[in-house]
Amino acid sequence: MKNPFQPGDQKIFITEVKSHQLAEFDSGIVHPVYSTFALGKDVEWACRLFVLEMREPEQDEEGVGSFLSIQHEYPAPLGSIVTITATLKSVIGREVVCTWIAEANGHQIASGEQIQKIIRKSAFDALLHSIIPQK
Repeated sequence: MKNPFQPGDQKIFITEVKSHQLAEFDSGIVHPVYSTFALGKDVEWACRLFVLEMREPEQDEEGVGSFLSIQHEYPAPLGSIVTITATLKSVIGREVVCTWIAEANGHQIASGEQIQKIIRKSAFDALLHSIIPQK
């Protein structure tokens, strides 16, 4: 694992709210706004942008998410452009901690924290193999 970053460094991910990202369950669309679930996926990606530059694939390294908090504060309707700013808070061992905010339509719509760990992919694959029932 390499770490070219300092606490306070930022990564930005911009996305448009699309129909598959709306607040929807099996019963149908609840609200025509960016769902917390879709926001979580995009936040994971924004924070992963750090991990992509830190992991060393030739050393069998990959990132795995271990924590995500979301304080969803304001709606972002279909078609909104959402900017997610991930800020590196700390790197402790192989743990990469980011805070983040999401903004759209002139409002902060959400904030939180996300943690990923950089691990050996082979070790994670072995763990999965040990817990997935064999056919």
